[in-house]
Amino acid sequence: MAHEDFIRVGTTLYKIVNQPRINGGFVKKRIVWNNETLRQDYGKDFIATVPKYDGFCTVPNHVNYQPVVDKFLNLYEPIGHQPKEGEFPHIESLIHHIFGEQYELGIDYLQLLYLQPVQKLPILLMVSEERNTGKSTFLNFLKAVFQNNVTFNTNEDFRSQFNADWAGKLLIVVDEVLLNRREDSERLKNLSTTLSYKVEAKGKDRDEISFFAKFVLCSNNELLPVIIDVGETRYWVRKINRLERKINRLDSDDTDFLQKLKAEIPAFLYFLQHRTLSTQKESRMWFAPKLTFTPALQRIIRSNRNKIELEMSELCLEVMEQMVVTEYSFCINDMVCLLNNTGCKADKSQVRRIVQDIWKLSPAPNSLTYLTYQIDYNSFRNYSPIKRTGRYYTVTKELLTNI
Repeated sequence: MAHEDFIRVGTTLYKIVNQPRINGGFVKKRIVWNNETLRQDYGKDFIATVPKYDGFCTVPNHVNYQPVVDKFLNLYEPIGHQPKEGEFPHIESLIHHIFGEQYELGIDYLQLLYLQPVQKLPILLMVSEERNTGKSTFLNFLKAVFQNNVTFNTNEDFRSQFNADWAGKLLIVVDEVLLNRREDSERLKNLSTTLSYKVEAKGKDRDEISFFAKFVLCSNNELLPVIIDVGETRYWVRKINRLERKINRLDSDDTDFLQKLKAEIPAFLYFLQHRTLSTQKESRMWFAPKLTFTPALQRIIRSNRNKIELEMSELCLEVMEQMVVTEYSFCINDMVCLLNNTGCKADKSQVRRIVQDIWKLSPAPNSLTYLTYQIDYNSFRNYSPIKRTGRYYTVTKELLTNI
């Protein structure tokens, strides 16, 4: 009989098998085995030779990997690359293409994944309505580097209550993401910053583990791939351009490009081991939010704004432009009247929520006299100034143009 490997974890016996993959190669799996079957196949004395562990643990480390930590079997997988000094022109061209002007930040991101796998990092979202942009190539490159510690999920996998197959991974990748429900957005944000998570598998009790996974998402929808609110700092959105032929070794028609990337991984890892980070830790997601803010992120935030808020913003900017001022003061009733005059029905509670929760404005501490503007179709500017008294809010042109 061919040599077969078995282990016992706690009181459960497992057989270690190599499951064939559709594209060639194998993936190592643990299958629950039966004590009596083992005894029938190998005799009653064989079970005494089976390696025994107290339980499972998940301790990620790519440089000094430990398969066993204090009698606990490490579920985190080692990566099979041996760093070796050399050149990596194809990897460099791919990273330049994905991160563009943020190339150094992109290298930092990959370096942190490799050397500090438990460090929380922003949700990386790559968007483009064009085809043949290299997004999928980058995902396959991450899979080639970190191997079994990367899992490809669908939108349905992400929503599933059963998460045992991806809870202990380094990277959770979702290609063609469309998580445009509020509960999807909240779950994604919470997972990106949580330190522990309850793992649930079919037929088993829930178990709480340390959670260190990072999310990498791709989408062909540049406007509403996920719900991102104003002021959200957990996303790093990159707009990916179409690949042009033969630019800096990145060829849109090179069918062997992924193989060339894989051949350069040892040199790239050697580079990451000896490189000094260009940034220091400035937030829980490492990077300062201003560093990862992009026009693509702002575009998604603006697309997520509701109709009433957009109408309020446009009205305030129009008033300031017509009256040649840089700020506009109003009470809630003033804004409701303005909206109703433009055919946009809104009540006080909706307006107050936008002003206080989204625009983050505070009313005047006391009831004071303020100058506001009302619609006046007889005026040359369509608005006329009027003095009123109340606990007013003041919004600036700068705030509205930067939302």
